[in-house]
This record gives sequence, structure tokens and C-alpha cells, in this order.
Amino acid sequence: MKLPYLTFILITFCFNVNAQEAKKQLQIQRTQVAPKIDGILDDAAWATAEEAAGFIQFRPNINVRDTEGNKTVVKMTYDNSALYIAAHLYDDPSKISKQLSSRDNFGNSDFFGFIVNPNNDAQNDTEFFVFASGTQADAISNPSVGEDFGWNSVWSSAVEIVDDGWIVEMKIPYRCLRFDNDNVETWGIQFHRRFRRDESQYTWNPIDVSKGNIGLYHGELKGLSDLDPPTRLSLYPFISTVQNSFDGVYESNFNAGLDVKFGLTENFTLDATLIPDFSQTGFDNITLNLGPFEQTFSEQRQFFTEGVDLFSKGNLFFSRRVGGAPITDPVTSVNEEVVDYPESVKVLNAIKVSGRTKKGLGLGFFNSFTEKAEATIENIDTKERRLEVVEPFTNYNIIVVDQQFNGNSSIGIINTNVTRESSFRDANVTALTSDITNKRNTYQVRGDLKMSNLNLESGMETGFSSFFAARKAHGNFRYSIDHSYADTKYDPNDLGLQYRNNYNDFGIDINYRTFEPSGKWNRYFANFYVNYTRLANPSSFTGLGMGISANGTFKKLNQMGFNINLRPGKQYDYFEPRKAGSYFITENGVNVNGWWQSNNNKKVALSANIGTETFLENGRDYFDYWFGFGPRFRFNDKFTISYFFYRDHYLGDRGYVAQIGEEVIFGDRDRVEIEQTFNASYNFNPNNTLSLTLRNYWGTVDYEDQLFSLLDNGRVTNATGYTKTTIPDNPDINFTTWNFDLGYSWQFAPGSFVTALYRNQLFNFDTAARDSYTQSLDTLFEQPINHVFSLKLQYFLDYNQVSGLLKKQKS
Repeated sequence: MKLPYLTFILITFCFNVNAQEAKKQLQIQRTQVAPKIDGILDDAAWATAEEAAGFIQFRPNINVRDTEGNKTVVKMTYDNSALYIAAHLYDDPSKISKQLSSRDNFGNSDFFGFIVNPNNDAQNDTEFFVFASGTQADAISNPSVGEDFGWNSVWSSAVEIVDDGWIVEMKIPYRCLRFDNDNVETWGIQFHRRFRRDESQYTWNPIDVSKGNIGLYHGELKGLSDLDPPTRLSLYPFISTVQNSFDGVYESNFNAGLDVKFGLTENFTLDATLIPDFSQTGFDNITLNLGPFEQTFSEQRQFFTEGVDLFSKGNLFFSRRVGGAPITDPVTSVNEEVVDYPESVKVLNAIKVSGRTKKGLGLGFFNSFTEKAEATIENIDTKERRLEVVEPFTNYNIIVVDQQFNGNSSIGIINTNVTRESSFRDANVTALTSDITNKRNTYQVRGDLKMSNLNLESGMETGFSSFFAARKAHGNFRYSIDHSYADTKYDPNDLGLQYRNNYNDFGIDINYRTFEPSGKWNRYFANFYVNYTRLANPSSFTGLGMGISANGTFKKLNQMGFNINLRPGKQYDYFEPRKAGSYFITENGVNVNGWWQSNNNKKVALSANIGTETFLENGRDYFDYWFGFGPRFRFNDKFTISYFFYRDHYLGDRGYVAQIGEEVIFGDRDRVEIEQTFNASYNFNPNNTLSLTLRNYWGTVDYEDQLFSLLDNGRVTNATGYTKTTIPDNPDINFTTWNFDLGYSWQFAPGSFVTALYRNQLFNFDTAARDSYTQSLDTLFEQPINHVFSLKLQYFLDYNQVSGLLKKQKS
């Protein structure tokens, strides 16, 4: 199985990229006096700067040139500290969209974007956006991971609305970029403009949206020379306090620490959080999980969300593992109970070093230590307590080497390692990754080979996994094939995330897309897929799935889409029974759903979805239906609120209940899930934001009294006589949560913030599955409430500014 993958990759590795059409060039001149960043273009540096003009539309129409009324004119200059950009964006001022939003939130606003690639390798962009409202956004981007807006840097901008449009000025300090001082003769650049009212987008150098990544279509910046950038050292000292009250217990914590960004070389940067503070991380959107796999949530800690593109190679890094829940449960005797179990492990520190050379060699190193965590166990009879380690002192480590070439391809290797103190398990996972596109940017091949090694008490356990995909990557009509494999011992979950192993899956996708308006549509997309799945060991058929989906955007900017999914014949689920070798059969599954999103440019917008699912199977009376809807009101450019209601009702759902001895017990159940969210934000200006989020989730599971035993043939029988009252625990569930999150953020200086948050949270879990929603809500608010107030001050210090002040004081 391994040999065909490697052969295919080696063959495609020999492809070279075609030369692009002649690119636009902008000649930049050095300035002796830096322009003032105020949105007024009266600085001497702009009087002689060369103009970049003649923007070309790529969406919704292609190759449409701008006009006198909507043209964009850009100028650039530089000194030893920064790049400077000035843009005059012509327009009717009354038509400019300028809704205020939080940083990195594009909202309903026109924007101007400056994209720069100092290595000019078409694959590693740094993007800076300024909205007509004055809000900023920034990201790093490459073809493998797309745009990463979790990355943030400190730079300056100003916006001014004028009689014939709006003006942007930007200052991008060299500390925001990675480049080789000895190779600055040609940088890749692109200027990007969006008109929000009709979603039209223009770039300075034309883009062919039908093939290749957009980095291939950058223009060129010429004229940089003799750069002597200052030391790239940024310090982020902070202090914070957290006040927590729950069920009569009050805790007060004070934290102080430091985050550091240091340019080790021109191309490599060290990021470190020396005394981490994650006290202002938001609540997870917890739901009732009845499935066989763990429930996971997205990362919210900034250190683990920014600048992690290299570490995402091979999908071996799931950052929530660092500082997540302990890996073991305590061992208790019959007369003991756990009275305190830590929800998470404290992160002591974390560092990451990453960068890429001019020749495309990317290197990354990540390391973090977490503290020992202990559970408290109490003797029921004597009330004596003892501590048991459930997570020892642990080190997490990642090393990445990735070589890019030809402007569209890469091959790399990544290794993750988790070392735990004492006799706890250790883990080591290695992946070889490749992403190769041919010279015409028309066909692409991806391949991953992975191996995991677990050091267990029983000895070393080695597992293997692979992925292969080949696709046509250009034109309206496209197709792809893929294969995924993992044996029974492959396990990357000490630092990665994989819900299951033991699979041998094949897939085919065929799709059609448009790039220009046609009829009532701006663009649309349609896809047909087939998935054929098997176990790796034993090599057994598990299922067949197929379906069609389509979505599109109308010329009036409303959007819609639908999916039809079929699972014909018998499907063999080896995971729902939670017992090795057992499986559960379903037959002829059908799922149909659709969604609608109205034009978000309007003051009132509406989103909605609806769907249903059933099995065309004898002896099953299963029917699932769901719907959701919610309005969004934009009262003005500062104040926006939204609400969304979602309800899912499963009738005759069948699933795992318990295991008694060697018997797996299943049951038919009615399930209801209701989730409501309310969001409000008021942006006083680009640097002051007040936000509110409310979330209530309710889930119930009501089992029929008659339960089933799972047979060896995947069917169930009620002949064994199990009922809800004859098994040890009542399986009915009523689970309710409430989250309230009120926050205020003030950026009082570049990169410096004061953030105040008040949060409260409620949980209830019982067996009252037949209580109504209002009864469940009353019960929820009878529970003790967790109140959390946190206040954090973070200040940004540039080493060069500090050293400059010290020199002035000395003189």
C-alpha cells in the first residue's frame, strides 16, 4: 500500500511551475522623513512616489477594469523602520460601507488590503487590511492552511472619508515581517479592494480565479535596498485579576506575566509566553454528547491560535491537548469517591520558533510544560482524604521541517512528542507530508504517511496511517479521488486529534462551479460524492454513502444551498457498541437539508436552515427533523444584535445505553435539543468595543421502557427482557446549560489593551427527561451559579522605542 503512494509522489515531485504572465511592478523610493499616519496625503514622501493604479475586478466579474468613479491609486515609500502605504480609494462617500467591528471581523465594511511576500515565493503572504470604518485585520496565509487571522501584529493605520471617496495610510514596521536583509531586491506585493455593497473585489495585479493560488498572481515591488531594520523584539507585560464565586466559595487570583516576540534572525521568530494567563478564555459551547467519540472545542487561547501554520502540517497538533483535561481517572476502592477532579492542567510556559528561508525551507519548534494535576479522593466511611496524580509533569514538543518549491508545492516532515513523568504513557508521532501541483497549476496531488509510537506499561505500540488524494484543480469542472487508512494501533491523540482509527476509506468527488455571473446567479457550486468505507482489520465492509450538494449566491446577494445524502443498503457501525468486535446495523439512510442567508448588507438580515433524516428499514420507526432561524439587526454602524434559535427532534432514535457483563444494551429514545444564542455588540470606535453573548442549551433523552440486547449479527432483540428499571442506572437525561458573557475591550495604545469581562454559568444534569423546556429552565436556575469577573491590562513595548527613550533620558 505504501509503495504506490511514494511512487506517485516522486513522479509528481519532478513537475516544475510555469512562468506567469508579465507582472506589474512598483518602484519604491526611500524617504528621509516618514509620512504622518493621519489619512491626509500632504506629506512630502507622497509627492514623488510612483503610483500603482489600473485595478482589475476578479469577483463577481472577471477582467473588468476600474473606472474614474471607483478607481484606486496606491503609493509606497520606506525607511529603516517600516514600509508606508497610501491609498486613495475613489467612490461616492454616501455609498461607502463603514460598519464598525472588532479586529479581524470584516463585517459590513469596504476594505483595502495590502499583501506582501518578502520571499516572493507565491506561498507565504502577510496580509494587512484596513476597513473604511478604521478597523484593522491581519493574517498570514499560504495554500496549505489558507488565511490565519489568529495571527496578530502591531502596526498603524488611519482612515479619512473625503469628498471623492476615502483615504488609507498604513505603517507596517519591519517587526511584522520576516525577510532576508541580503535579498530584498524583489518582493511580491498585491493591493486588494472590496466594495461591500455589491461584493465586487479588485486587485492591482490581475488574478486568474480559475486555477492556482492567489499568491501566484502578485505583482512585484522593486527598489528596496540597504535595509537596516531595528531589533525585532516586542514585549507584552500584563497584569490580571480574576474573582470567582461559586456555591458560597469565593476565590481571588492575581497574575502578572510576560509574553515575548523576538526576531532570532531576519526570517525566524521566537514567541514565548513565560507566565501564561488564560483567565479570559471564553466558555466552550458544550452540548449533550451521546456518541462514542470525545467532544472537542476550538482553541481560544491566543498564543495557540496565532502563527501555528507550520505546526498544523499533517494535522498532528490539536493545541487543546496542552493544558486540557488529565489523561487518567483515579483508581478508587468500593468505599471511596472522587470529591475533586481537575478540569484542566496548568500550563507553566510555552515557546514556539518558526520561520522560512528565502529558498523556501520552513523550520518550526514548539515546546510547552504543564504542571502535575491531582484528584482528591475521600473515604466514605472515615472521611479521610488522599491525593492521586491524574496527570504528571508533562512536556509537549513539536519539530517541523517543510520545503516549499515552484510557488505551489511543498514536502515536509513533522514530529510530535509527549513525555510524561513517572510511569505514565509517552507518545511520539511522525508524519511525512506532501502537497504537489503540476507546472500549469491544473492538477494536484496530496499525500501523508504517519506513524505513531506509544510507550505503554505493556510495551511499545506502533500504528500507521496514510492519506492520498489527487484532483483536477482548474476550470469549471473538477474531480478528485482520495484514500484514507489507519490501522487499529494508530493513535496521535496525546497531542493530536483523531476521533477513530481502524479504517480503510475511499472517496470520489465530482463538482462544477462558475466564476462569473450567469442568469440570476453571481456564482454557484454543485458537487456529487461517493464514499466507500471498510475496516482496516479485519478487512470488512462498513458502509457506502453518496450524495449531491449545491450552493450559490444570487445577484441580489442572497445565498442558499441544499444537500441530499444517501446511505444505501446495510451500514455496519463498529463504534456505537463501544465493544471491540461488535457492530450495529442500520439500513438505507436518507438525509435532506437546506439553508438560506439573506443579503447581509441590509439592516435586517435573516438566516435559516431545515432538514430531515430517516431510515427506510423494516422494524425501524426513526425520524429526525430540525430547523433553525435567526434575524440580525444592524441599527447603525456601531450597534448590532443577532439571535438564533435551533431545534432538533429525534423520534425513534436507537443507540447505546450500557454494557452489562458481556452484553451491550441498546434502546429506542426520543431526543430533543434546543439551542438559543443572542449576541450584541456596540463599537464606540475602532478601539472600544462592548459585547454581550447569551447562550442556552437544552437536551433531553427519553428512552422507551423496553430495551434491547445487541446480537453478534448486528441486530437487536428484546427477548432478554432488559428494561429501564432492571439496569443499574436510569438512562434518561435532562441536560441544561446557560452562559452569559459581557466584555469590554479598549485599545488605549497600539497593541495595548484593557479588557474587562463578567461571565456567569449554570449547569444541570438529571434524569427528568419528560420535563418541559420551561420546567427544565426553572430547575436550571435553582442550581448554584458560577460568577467570574476578570480584568486584564496588557501593554505593548517595542524594544527600539524603549532603548530610544533611555538614550534620550541619558543625554
